[in-house]
Amino acid sequence: SEPDLEKGLEMRKWVLSGILASEETYLSHLEALLLPMKPLKAAATTSQPVLTSQQIETIFFKVPELYEIHKEFYDGLFPRVQQWSHQQRVGDLFQKLASQLGVYRAFVDNYEVAMETAEKCCQANAQFAEISENLKARSTKESKDQTTKNSLETLLYKPVDRVTRSTLVLHDLLKHTPVSHPDHPLLQDALRISQNFLSSINEEITPRRQSMTVKKGEHRQLLKDSFMVELVEGARKLRHVFLFTDLFLCAKLKKQIGGKSQQYDCKWYIPLTDLSFQMVDESEAVPNIPLVPDEELDAMKIKISQIKNDIQREKRANKGSKVIERLKKKLSEQESLLLLMSPNMAFRVHNRNGKSYTFLISSDYERAEWRENIREQQKKCFKSFSLTSVELQMLTNSCVKLQTVHNIPLTINKEDDESPGLYGFLNVIVHSATGFKQSSNLYCTLEVDSFGYFVNKAKTRVYRDTTEPNWNEEFEIELEGSQTLRILCYEKCYNKTKLTKEDGESTDRIMGKGQIQLDPQALQDKDWQRTVISMNGVEVKLSVKFTSREFSLKRMPSRKQTGVFGVKIAIVTKRERSKVPYIVRQCVEEIERRGMEEVGIYRVSGVATDIQALKAAFDVNNKDVSVMMSEMDVNAIAGTLKLYFRELPEPLFTDELYPNFAEGIALSDPVAKESCMLNLLLSLPEPNLVTFLFLLDHLKRVAERESVNKMSLHNLATVFGPTLLRPSEKDSKIPANPTQPITMTDSWSLEVMSQVQVLLYFLQLETIPTPDSKRQSILFSTEV
Repeated sequence: SEPDLEKGLEMRKWVLSGILASEETYLSHLEALLLPMKPLKAAATTSQPVLTSQQIETIFFKVPELYEIHKEFYDGLFPRVQQWSHQQRVGDLFQKLASQLGVYRAFVDNYEVAMETAEKCCQANAQFAEISENLKARSTKESKDQTTKNSLETLLYKPVDRVTRSTLVLHDLLKHTPVSHPDHPLLQDALRISQNFLSSINEEITPRRQSMTVKKGEHRQLLKDSFMVELVEGARKLRHVFLFTDLFLCAKLKKQIGGKSQQYDCKWYIPLTDLSFQMVDESEAVPNIPLVPDEELDAMKIKISQIKNDIQREKRANKGSKVIERLKKKLSEQESLLLLMSPNMAFRVHNRNGKSYTFLISSDYERAEWRENIREQQKKCFKSFSLTSVELQMLTNSCVKLQTVHNIPLTINKEDDESPGLYGFLNVIVHSATGFKQSSNLYCTLEVDSFGYFVNKAKTRVYRDTTEPNWNEEFEIELEGSQTLRILCYEKCYNKTKLTKEDGESTDRIMGKGQIQLDPQALQDKDWQRTVISMNGVEVKLSVKFTSREFSLKRMPSRKQTGVFGVKIAIVTKRERSKVPYIVRQCVEEIERRGMEEVGIYRVSGVATDIQALKAAFDVNNKDVSVMMSEMDVNAIAGTLKLYFRELPEPLFTDELYPNFAEGIALSDPVAKESCMLNLLLSLPEPNLVTFLFLLDHLKRVAERESVNKMSLHNLATVFGPTLLRPSEKDSKIPANPTQPITMTDSWSLEVMSQVQVLLYFLQLETIPTPDSKRQSILFSTEV
């Protein structure tokens, strides 16, 4: 049609203008090569030559001829584009250029020798080395006087690059030349010549293009790839990063349209020779990371658990695969969202040319792993380079075939028959470590995966000045569908100045790291299992024991009613003539005295043996219990308090009222919810209510110091919710003898989440009004 034809011809002019611009740049590069040639030739005949005539001939072989050919082409094309009409013909110029491609054959054949000669001459002659690093090419932008520096190596590569692109140019032009146009047959002829020429030369060029970036004989290979969250102008973006043998590439997955296969868009890349890790003092790095409130993350986890539940239900009902497909898609969206929102640890990479990029990672282990892999590979890289847009496009396209991580690294890629991971408590004893070369201050941290990403769960004390630390500390770690336990060993750096600039991110240096798979079969037998994890020369001895959900959550009444653990709260307060059990007051008082600024207080596990010792002391009403407490790690005291509530034969919120609390929290009308929740709370038995309000005030005070101790109301609710609300066995929705002994269904995690929500609700209420009858006792309770 007429207007389309017009448009096509209009485009043709734009394509030609583009060709002119790129020709101009190319000519300026060739000129820059020719510039030193004349003085070098002149010097060659003197008594002090920089290079011999033979060397000059080899290095600059065919460059003058290439310049002539392209100058003629440019001079022919320029006026025709200036006096543009739709009838304007340019085909003859392209045809002529194509017929002269033979000069490139000679250039390409000589290219390798030219490069080697240039390198030798640079080593032998400082003057030439200086010249070859500073070749001035005039910038083709408006201002003619600007020049850009180029090295001989880059400029000699330009013709190789130019000839491989000659067919692309012709393709573009043909696309916008109507078949009826007199240029069409001429351009097709030029394209045919170029294609034949290229296919004959391509076998020789391809390895050569490789050798620009990778040592001779090696091809670029993918070493590692994974999903990562990049921080871009304060926003979190999901990226797929690829580590190749010579570069680090950050790409984003394009939206899939229709049935198209997936494609990547390259966001940026850094040659490994130009990459460094920019370290940041943690205090600096944190403010600009947008944190997502834990409530939102939890809401996502609830959604994920619900969708998984639905999928299982549909499978059992043998519904059509359409429904399941739809649910899986929803699951994948939620999981991507969770992956995007959860990590907060900065991992920065820096390009020597001045640009830095920040990723957010959830685990120090992964961050260390990426750094190691990149550093290892950097030892093998020597040259910097830049990719042409075509090369970059080809590389990015190859990512689709090469990628090893296909899904968001969460549950989607676990097939249903695979273990969904462990739910329950893992007790870990970190015994000791050997193999350190020199003595230093050492500690370990433990990470487990939950919902597909890793989180730090426990940290040993620092063992000072030793090559063989004996920690012998036991931790109880809660598992939510976990499959792997990781351990990292750090050297504690007390002295800030010792910090190498490079590792400034955490002031402590990672000495080693390792991981073990948590195998449900092996952990089934409830006994301690010893294991050794070796990490580059260091060996750490551990013991692990797993208790599945059902067993760990049983509230067992104590057989002897004289103690406080496992004894009903009413019996204890009556015996003590107190409003709030002595153990609760003692622990809270000690934590308020010295634990309010402890990072992760109530979340980080205390040493299990300390907790058992305190439990025994409280049970026999040992008079020295306060002395014992003052000498203990504050996390053990927090652990004792949690254990007390966990072992109550009936939860603080009572079995009877628990279902009502769970239903009240689900009400959508805020006014109705508040009145319902408060009425339920006030109908708790008096010792339960008073103890709860006492604890509630304490937890609010802990959260006020969140900027230091990193414990938000939500974190505290997560730790205490199940402890205070989980019903005892007879009323639990958890089957008493579940068919799968070790893996729990997700209905369990939904139940826990509702327990967390109930406690969070009370923590967030400004004030809790109490009727007069109770007010007396409550006022009184604060004085106990």
